[in-house]
Amino acid sequence: MRPTQIDAAVDIAYGVLIFLAIALIATLENSRIGIAFGIGVFVAYVVHVVWKMARFDPEWMTEVVEETVEQTVGETVEQTVGETVEETVGQQVGQQVEASLEETVEKTVTPQVERTVEQTVEAQVGQQVEKSVGAAVEESVGKQVSEVQAQVESVEERVDRRPREDQVEELIEESVDKANDERNDEER
Repeated sequence: MRPTQIDAAVDIAYGVLIFLAIALIATLENSRIGIAFGIGVFVAYVVHVVWKMARFDPEWMTEVVEETVEQTVGETVEQTVGETVEETVGQQVGQQVEASLEETVEKTVTPQVERTVEQTVEAQVGQQVEKSVGAAVEESVGKQVSEVQAQVESVEERVDRRPREDQVEELIEESVDKANDERNDEER
């Protein structure tokens, strides 16, 4: 017989034994015997599969162990080295970048920003102040002029209502004449 035929016969025999273990578990009242038999058959089957894998591919076990060790060591080293490098480089680069950035900003950006802000503020504030102050002054002066005109008109009206000098003289003459007439009438 060939090795593949023997392997097939052994696999079929294990299948029959597993089926027998399941039947014993289902039919016996005392199922402990069936369970023990089933566990035994299952353990034997696992040993057979491992043996078969090792026989057909002798390097299989070695490769699996190598892969597991390589993966575990690789992850550990990667994690440890990555964290250490990240912390060290991150701190050093962060400090250098921060210092360089502050120096550059102070030397170049700050004066330029100050000039730009100053020019912009002067232009915009100047225009705004001109508009606001101009409007406020016009309004205030307009109000004051209106008030002064009203006062002047009021004074003019009062002056117009007052008798003029020639009218005053006429009134005085009329009063004197009336008073004289009344005295004369009384004396008579």
